[in-house]
Amino acid sequence: MLNYQTSTATPLDLAFQALADPTRRTMVERLSLGPASVSELAQPLDMTLSAVVQHLAVLEASGLVRSQKVGRVRTCRIEPQVLSAAERWLSERRASWERRFDRLGAFLAETAEDPEDRAAAVTASAPQATKRRRKKK
Repeated sequence: MLNYQTSTATPLDLAFQALADPTRRTMVERLSLGPASVSELAQPLDMTLSAVVQHLAVLEASGLVRSQKVGRVRTCRIEPQVLSAAERWLSERRASWERRFDRLGAFLAETAEDPEDRAAAVTASAPQATKRRRKKK
């Protein structure tokens, strides 16, 4: 497992670093259903309990997961605020690219000589999400 320097990393950096590993994504998916003990999180994974605890430490350091120990049981739960920040960042990037594709489509439509080419240029440059929205209307 890689050790990342957390002193200069932003919360968003830490979240993406934590989510870069498929095992940790599996744990986050399970925790999205509700709180779970470390043993419950480890059950479907093909690794030692100490490896699971190391993965949980990365998730906790990123702020994606919080845990609480009651007696001998450590229960973990997801922290949705960090996931929301990552989702917001991705949505902003997606919106930026959709605007760029829309501008490209408009440019191609303006420069196309044939009316059929104009329609094809607009359709071809539109992002998939935009195409789906247009089909639903």
